[in-house]
Amino acid sequence: MKMILRAVCAGVLVSLNAFTPLMAVAATQPKKAIRHVVVIFNENVSFDHYFGTYPVAQNPPGEPAFTALPGTPAVDGLTPELLTKNPNFLNEANGKGKANPFRLRRDQAATADQSHSYRPEQLAFNHGAMDLFPASVGHADSPRVPGEHAGIPMTSGLTMGYFDGNTVTAWWNYAQHFAMSDRHFGSNFGPSTPGAINLISGTTNGAVDDQNAKGGLIPDGDGGLTMIGDPQPVGDACSSTTGSLAHMTSRNVGDMLTEAKVSWGFFQGGFDRSIVNSNGTTDCHRSSVGVTQLNVGDYVPHHQPFQYYKSTANPQHLRPTSVKAIGTNDDTQANHQYDTHDFLDALKSGNFPSVVYLKAPGYADGHAGNSDPLDEQRFTVQMINAIQQSPEWEHTVIFIAYDDSDGWYDHVMGPTRNGSAATMDALDGPGKCGDAATALPGVNPATKHAYGRCGFGPRMPLIAISPWAKPNFVDHTTTDQTSILRFVEDVFLDGKRIGQGSFDATAGLLDNMFDFSKNKPQNMRHVLLDPEAGTVTSVTAK
Repeated sequence: MKMILRAVCAGVLVSLNAFTPLMAVAATQPKKAIRHVVVIFNENVSFDHYFGTYPVAQNPPGEPAFTALPGTPAVDGLTPELLTKNPNFLNEANGKGKANPFRLRRDQAATADQSHSYRPEQLAFNHGAMDLFPASVGHADSPRVPGEHAGIPMTSGLTMGYFDGNTVTAWWNYAQHFAMSDRHFGSNFGPSTPGAINLISGTTNGAVDDQNAKGGLIPDGDGGLTMIGDPQPVGDACSSTTGSLAHMTSRNVGDMLTEAKVSWGFFQGGFDRSIVNSNGTTDCHRSSVGVTQLNVGDYVPHHQPFQYYKSTANPQHLRPTSVKAIGTNDDTQANHQYDTHDFLDALKSGNFPSVVYLKAPGYADGHAGNSDPLDEQRFTVQMINAIQQSPEWEHTVIFIAYDDSDGWYDHVMGPTRNGSAATMDALDGPGKCGDAATALPGVNPATKHAYGRCGFGPRMPLIAISPWAKPNFVDHTTTDQTSILRFVEDVFLDGKRIGQGSFDATAGLLDNMFDFSKNKPQNMRHVLLDPEAGTVTSVTAK
């Protein structure tokens, strides 16, 4: 006998034949599920530098322990052969710096900065052999105390060093409970500013030399300039008055968010010039001391991408008119540019902007030489803990992403999706990066191509933390920094693209890191971590 099911729908009694398939529930669309996207944009880390041996940590006594959850998937990391017979160890051209990858201890968290300029990074890749890192980008360490570093770290082989889950503990724990990628790349080769510009506009073309910026800009082959270095934003009150200065002429995502009346903001440590730090420093000279034991400036002008655009800049670092106005178009004085404490103030008041970019002060941004993984972890965990405890957590996505690799070794070369024939290119020979015919047009509509945008660049970590993120999941989709830009455009701007040669139109999708197939998030948990140790303090689920 056929079973008859009865359901009440909108006040009407409905009979359903049990043998008749029920209508499938349509998948939730990201733009309906997500109200807030937060990008924690840290500094200078390659994938292998933080995740090379994931999920296996040494767990020596005295360091935070990490044990992988059952069923943890593998990543494209450092295989036994790469650890013991690495091409950088076998290549005599690396001289005294030739080395296999080696573990850096937690008490070695403060290291020297590696070279991460446009041309040296391409030379390190050596036509895809990935075997000239010590010779091309490696820098020797400088111990803070006698005996802190010895052996390979005191040579250019330091670039082969990596941390594991006893030092970058928070990152490994976030990967356990949420989603990560092992196929995420820099949009281009090069240092901090190009990475930050790509995050918000998808193109480093359209740069203008305002003062002594020739070394950080190169001809695009069609009458314009492309940014490959770190000139400071012209007009920023905290930029050097005698150094290299530049500005950008393309559109950025802030322009589109403002036009669409979507609340947004870039929040960077040290931006508030009125604060006096505990050490007495203030204004543009605010500074802090972390694990490196160096007095590091909080605000780094060339890490603030929106300051390069007249439309989105706040040159004098004017303060928001009120906490409630933060991120909104009503706050014309600050023009969407703030300090990190402004984000926490707004969040606490119930004002959570739709799109948030978070940048740590210099000592905590993860940049080797002035920062370290432990100070970076403290800032990142504090921010994520605060966001997870917000009433809006169910509708939030947090990305932990990076501006560049710092030159740290990584064994994976991504596809060359944008060719270039600039004089500074060297990936496939002098003045050559892939097929120059693939170079996208520039900001000027009349340009046929825009050289100086060789990419993909080095592989870097990417973690997606959200109730919608797949738990303990590794995504192998090829993406880059502009994939985050595209995600923001898809969620808040109905898929509108920047144009002007932006990579957003061709960027790989981040959707596979999430599960939008149901009408509610499937990973509705709060995973709170200890900011100092990076260990899990509590996991609760609704």
